[in-house]
Amino acid sequence: MDDPSLPRALAPALHAALADTPVVCLLGPRQCGKSTLARTLQPTYGYVSLDDTDALALARSDPNGFMAALPDPVILDEIQRAPELLRTIKLAVDRDRRPGRFLLTGSANLLLLPKLGDSLAGRMSVLELHPLTGAELNRAPGGFLAAWLAGKLQPSLANASNLTDPAALAARIVSGGFPEPRLRTPARARAWHRDYLRALLERDVQDVSRVKEPRDLSRLLSLLALRTGELLNLTTLANELDLRRETVEHHLTACERLYLVRRLQPWHRHESKRLIKTPKVHFIDTGLAATLASLTLEDWPARRDRFGHLLETYVLQELIAQAGWTDPELRFWHYRDKDQVEVDVVLTHGAQTWGVEVKATATPALADISGLRRLAAQCGDDFGGGILFHAGANTVTLGDPRFLAVPLAKLWEM
Repeated sequence: MDDPSLPRALAPALHAALADTPVVCLLGPRQCGKSTLARTLQPTYGYVSLDDTDALALARSDPNGFMAALPDPVILDEIQRAPELLRTIKLAVDRDRRPGRFLLTGSANLLLLPKLGDSLAGRMSVLELHPLTGAELNRAPGGFLAAWLAGKLQPSLANASNLTDPAALAARIVSGGFPEPRLRTPARARAWHRDYLRALLERDVQDVSRVKEPRDLSRLLSLLALRTGELLNLTTLANELDLRRETVEHHLTACERLYLVRRLQPWHRHESKRLIKTPKVHFIDTGLAATLASLTLEDWPARRDRFGHLLETYVLQELIAQAGWTDPELRFWHYRDKDQVEVDVVLTHGAQTWGVEVKATATPALADISGLRRLAAQCGDDFGGGILFHAGANTVTLGDPRFLAVPLAKLWEM
């Protein structure tokens, strides 16, 4: 079982933000550990949760009175439930800009909410906490991404006993990163995932969107779980759900706001006319996706194609989480052209660009990096390097020092 007190790699970044910013907002999915991190990092702060019905009623009916009664400094949990408070917080900060006064948490992406996103623009730092990463579960520093981007990854040969066990990799994917279900048996973990989604759709969805039939969101998520890591086709989804395309788009946006799924937009340079402009869809947590897709650990030998897509989602999530404490300005994309040459994940910082391919094979080959070579040609001097993640044990170059084949285990061991 996992230790619920596992340290979070985002803690230093959160501490630094509180030291120089009046309002810090910690966002992320429900049950990913936001409140625990906030209260552990700042145990002397007052704490008020807007999941408390009395506190929520007062915050909505009398924001000024609610604010006047708050401790200072304070952790204010689930801020998306009372958007009325953001203007009051803004006014309070304009009168007193002491750093660290307000530590807000939210289980909806405020930056995707039209009214909330602008309320404290320029007045707060926003950090995102994700479900537990592999590095956090291993109590590793979570330094893979930083080492790669700094050019510190070097070819190395390892003992064959260090090969990634396919069953262990499948177990990592099916377990996901939410802390509580990882403490349960597989069957009880799946029950937790189903209860989690049910509670989210019954309680939280109305905070972020007007949805007449929450059951339609559940149906949509079940279909998306079978398509994680694939190109998003709203028309096909609408036909399968017997809904209007606009309704599916509306529901998908609600799911993004609740940190259930993300759209990975296509990378392209404006001069290229051969690139596919369709986003991919990925679940935030592979454990939840596996439950909705009815995939268990026992299924992986017979359904390796589905596990391959989940593995791509897993790697993307690990990289995005590590970017939160490595370089929050990194942006993530995918690449695909009309020849169906693709790269699973593209990272950019300004014009500089890197690519990542994910394969479950233990024997990487030059043929596996055709997409990375095509991306490098598109980028020219702006190409920073490419990685082919694989299930083997060795880190080796692939015909060009810019391309490295790297064991998947490096993600959670460095």
